[in-house]
Amino acid sequence: MVLAKSEEEIELLRLNNELVSKTLAEVAKLIRPGVTTLELDKRAEEYIRDNGAKPGFLGYNGYPNTLCTSVNSAVVHGIPKATALKDGDIVSVDCGTFLHGFYGDSAFTFTIGEVSLEVQRLIKVTRECLELGIDKAIEGLRVGDISFAVQKHAESNGYSVVRELVGHGIGRNMHEKPEIPNYGIKGNGPKLINGMVFCIEPMINMGTRQVYQERDGWTIKTIDGKPSAHFELAVVVRKGKAERLSTFRYIDEVLKSS
Repeated sequence: MVLAKSEEEIELLRLNNELVSKTLAEVAKLIRPGVTTLELDKRAEEYIRDNGAKPGFLGYNGYPNTLCTSVNSAVVHGIPKATALKDGDIVSVDCGTFLHGFYGDSAFTFTIGEVSLEVQRLIKVTRECLELGIDKAIEGLRVGDISFAVQKHAESNGYSVVRELVGHGIGRNMHEKPEIPNYGIKGNGPKLINGMVFCIEPMINMGTRQVYQERDGWTIKTIDGKPSAHFELAVVVRKGKAERLSTFRYIDEVLKSS
């Protein structure tokens, strides 16, 4: 199996991941106490369709919405609801697009109003875990080098790493090889080759790493009810330094100006 993408394929993946990044920035404009995750979902779908793409998650394995919105102790795959977000909540918003036969995928954990310093720290460390993982997405290293970097930073800060869910290759399918776990051993796993494209997505819990699936068949939650944070970007393996296809730049600009 050829895991590397051609430069033409990478350009189509770039288009998708740029659109995902801008869609999450549209969501960022609406984030506040009182807004429902269903309202966020509606805006995301409108924006994706207005830009000539289709929501990547909608109908994927039967998933009913455009966004995954995972609040507080929900780790991932939370289904948007008519319940309003409250002051002090956090919400991981995961979004996918499908355009020109390829997918885009990115996630960002937002704070709602005034969030405790303890939870802010969890979010900060989780985003740092992502950055440290991306630093290892370079030609000649191995998947385990990414995994180890994420795990070491999370656990050295007193947090735990979800093991049942992983990052993944992305291309003509939403989930492709290789899998990118958030825990592992340096020097282990598939070798990283130039042109590989995958999503790195740390899911880091404040308490225990154990999770369970709710009866809705989708939402994954922490077993102890403590908060979880989640960030995701798509990258291309390159020599010396990974190339980013999705970005938090647009989200950060919105949040700074609000």
